[in-house]
Amino acid sequence: MPFMPGVVCRSPKSTGNDEMITLQDILEARGLVSPYVRRTTLERQDSLSRRLGTNVYLKLELFQKTGSFKPRGAFNQVLHLTPEQRGRGVVAVSGGNFAQGAAYAGRVLGVRTLVCMPAYTPKNYIAATQSYGAEVELAPTFPEVFTMAQAYQDEGMSLLHPYDNRYQMAGNGVIGLELLDDLPEMTDVFISIGGGGLIAGIMAAIKSLKPQVRIWGVETEGSETLGEALRLGKVVQIHPTSLAKTLGGPYIAEDTLLLAQQHLEGYVLVSDREAFDALLYLMERAKVITELAASCTLAAAERVKDSFSPDDHVVLLLCGGNTSLENLMEYHRLLAPSE
Repeated sequence: MPFMPGVVCRSPKSTGNDEMITLQDILEARGLVSPYVRRTTLERQDSLSRRLGTNVYLKLELFQKTGSFKPRGAFNQVLHLTPEQRGRGVVAVSGGNFAQGAAYAGRVLGVRTLVCMPAYTPKNYIAATQSYGAEVELAPTFPEVFTMAQAYQDEGMSLLHPYDNRYQMAGNGVIGLELLDDLPEMTDVFISIGGGGLIAGIMAAIKSLKPQVRIWGVETEGSETLGEALRLGKVVQIHPTSLAKTLGGPYIAEDTLLLAQQHLEGYVLVSDREAFDALLYLMERAKVITELAASCTLAAAERVKDSFSPDDHVVLLLCGGNTSLENLMEYHRLLAPSE
């Protein structure tokens, strides 16, 4: 697998067991969560196809309810709880999209949901989480957020993990089933990586059903949870610094590392500026505004476009679109080339 340019940090344990995710888990998840989530569109993009010299498709997961893929796994986690566990409520830890996904799942399923968030979480994320009916409690740092969540878990609430959970991964893996259904001729897929729950589920689905598909993992500089783990051969803690905040996991899930070591075609690391340039291109040509955590897949595909033939069918997963005007102004101030 080409690689292109510690202490394990664990949060409180959630409800998923420790077995490796399987195709059966993902098929079961599809049956459970399909009534509650959108089957998002896969569209061929002409200008990108010309730009990259192949057939390029966008999986528009940013049009999922709450603006990201996260409800898929959140619903799967809650639906695997017993009625007694649901009655005691759930607690989630998130400074990003999982907060909204968990809040939405809790509202739809009638489960009290508490989300513990760091105090520096953007106001639009806090407001959106509350709008879906969740209670929000803030703590100064992520370690203190995890301590807070652990206290609620000790009191009887079930913890929903944003990525390092078998049921979360399986819910995400349904995206892989949708891709194979909608594009049986798919040859490549680019997936961004935060804590790894997204790519692990999709990788498990695709490699079980069509192992010849090439899966490319993408991170931005300053968010290399998988990159560092691949380099050192073990899960390690990092301190994220990338502007792609929704890629800001402190460690990679162990299942993700194991799957990546077996199945990843390539690991591509791009800069925040490359991700921002790709965001602008998608906004201007595809008419979608993504997060840096999504546009980085285009930046990565640009990096390795010599790997494609004109007959390939390449998917860019646009995993989220919760970008505010304030975010865009900050990116422009920090990343736009000077005149």
